[in-house]
Amino acid sequence: MNIGQAASASGVSARMIRHYEAAGLIPKAARAYSGYRRYDERDIHTLRFIRRARIAGFSTAQIKKLLLLWQDRQRPAREVKQLAAAHLSDLQTRIAELESIAHALTQLIAHCHGDERPQCPILDNLAGNGTAHE
Repeated sequence: MNIGQAASASGVSARMIRHYEAAGLIPKAARAYSGYRRYDERDIHTLRFIRRARIAGFSTAQIKKLLLLWQDRQRPAREVKQLAAAHLSDLQTRIAELESIAHALTQLIAHCHGDERPQCPILDNLAGNGTAHE
């Protein structure tokens, strides 16, 4: 199948398929006589794997490792678990950071009058001036 058909079958856009090929996540596609990329069911399966890994928030480097582990039928499951656990820890750290940012922004919004006055604690805070309670 061509790249458009592969995109439809895998749920990955043609642009991202090209990107994954350039990044080394998938092998260079076979080419038809016309020069068009050709994909088979194995390629589609790999693209679906990558799509699900991206949805789970794994980075390109992590996906490369996951692909290698997935393709190695002799892999130790602990390596997969360690990679996933490290990713979960990173996600939990990012969630905590985002919650902290959301709390600070909530406070700034609560103290902004939002009227015709030029004073704005949101802008003051971003500029490094004043506090959230102006």
